[in-house]
Amino acid sequence: MARIAGVDLPLNKRVKYGLTAIFGVGPHTAQKIVETIGIDPSKKIKELTDDEVTKIRKLLESDYKVEGGLRAEIAADVKRLIDIGCYRGLRHKFGLPTRGQRTRTNARTRKGRKKTVAGKAKAGVKK
Repeated sequence: MARIAGVDLPLNKRVKYGLTAIFGVGPHTAQKIVETIGIDPSKKIKELTDDEVTKIRKLLESDYKVEGGLRAEIAADVKRLIDIGCYRGLRHKFGLPTRGQRTRTNARTRKGRKKTVAGKAKAGVKK
């Protein structure tokens, strides 16, 4: 069982792809880690020796921000934006997209489920 940075890595995946299960490690970073340590890229996680797992763990701790530390830093950055009241901070505060996407349609990931608003009667039209 390979457990690195508090994450159980998927045993049947190759090392390069299995490392991406760690928050903050993408495919590019995983490739750099494999090259730095000198692990065969086609090796699966279950085939790693304890020594190789230890090397990966030490490299991640010393050179990269991952998991809890990275999550805390991102949360602090968002909190700072909200506290100073900048445009991006307000968008975070109201749960809207922060990078200029349209919100008239779409944006459902940020806005959540649709909330239907009752139709208003048009001016000058009587029933």
